[in-house]
Amino acid sequence: MHFEKRRASTKQEIPTSSMPDIVFMLLLFFMVTTTLREVEVYVDYKLPEAQAIEKIENKRLISYIWVGRDKRIQINDSIVQFDEIEKIMYSKRQALPNVIVSLRIDQGIDMGLVTDIQQALRKAYCLRINYSATLRI
Repeated sequence: MHFEKRRASTKQEIPTSSMPDIVFMLLLFFMVTTTLREVEVYVDYKLPEAQAIEKIENKRLISYIWVGRDKRIQINDSIVQFDEIEKIMYSKRQALPNVIVSLRIDQGIDMGLVTDIQQALRKAYCLRINYSATLRI
């Protein structure tokens, strides 16, 4: 007697009926969690170099102030005058109490202007300040 193996005649297909739901959920997840760069930088600056830098993980708490080579000051998408810094940053501090102010200042700017900006931030109660730099290789 010779025995033959009987194989099951089931199809080995992957069910794809829920595929559109999964794709939609992934798309929605990435749309909600992705943050886009909202600010266009108008000032020309080159950051100073540092031997060691530390990266801030939660970028949603950061508010940037740029100071260019020509001493123009930019907050968000607009060029501002020096006397407007305190008012703008105070309103940001009211909206986001844990705000971190990141100063992106050109390496050729004199420390007098940097100190004046620090004093304006102190008056606005923005006491968490970060100084941006590039890593020296």
